[in-house]
Amino acid sequence: MEMFRLDGKIVIVTGGTGLYGKPISLSLAEAGAQVIIASRNEAKCKEYASELKGKKLNVEGISLDQGDEKSINDFIDQVVKKYKRIDVLVNNAVSREGCKDLDVITKTDLEKSQLTNYTGLMLLTQSVIRVMVEQNEGNIINIGSIQGAVGPNFRVYGSTGMSSAVTYSYEKWGIVGFTKWIANYYGKFNIRANCISPGGYGPGIRKGKNNEEFRENYLRLTPLGRFAEEDDIKGPVVFLASGASSYITGHNLMVDGGWTSW
Repeated sequence: MEMFRLDGKIVIVTGGTGLYGKPISLSLAEAGAQVIIASRNEAKCKEYASELKGKKLNVEGISLDQGDEKSINDFIDQVVKKYKRIDVLVNNAVSREGCKDLDVITKTDLEKSQLTNYTGLMLLTQSVIRVMVEQNEGNIINIGSIQGAVGPNFRVYGSTGMSSAVTYSYEKWGIVGFTKWIANYYGKFNIRANCISPGGYGPGIRKGKNNEEFRENYLRLTPLGRFAEEDDIKGPVVFLASGASSYITGHNLMVDGGWTSW
């Protein structure tokens, strides 16, 4: 079990106060890492960090606006100055601005989405990898989606009015390719990169209103017959962050109850 421990590791989780971000941050801290919870909302960031510190976990909340290059640079400078290294980056932050269907999306929508989800993510990863190259070791974990492995099945939405935005598929397929590019290019520096593609996340689905039809349709197509809960994302993240996966890179791990296995 020591292979799964992260004692002494410096880990950044972007979007660390979100639906996925909270259990991801918690799991890595429980495994012994020093976790930097990064979020645009500084108050929420520090509040969640304080909550986890109350559980005797090593965490710190630092504000980060991934859509702002200066904020990215200031964030990295602060982390490196204090901790001297970065062992793991979990790219979890995502903006939902511009999430629309192709027939209605505008150039402004696309630019808003790109600022955080493309440009910001890549600039942050670039800055972190520069640190990892110097230390000749590192680990990138990108949080994708089942929509980066299969096309959206619009029939599951029925008459709910729900949809899957064209930008979401574009982003999530892109992050899988980005993961593989990093793995292949930076492997010589002992830097690994993997992607986790979750689907059917219960806490997020339950936040929606009037979506019972969607829930029934979705579960009908999920071999395990249930939605994912918080603990279901924790194990895969710790596994890919730890030495237990030291010979795994360039992989896209589906965490979807079998949704993409058809």
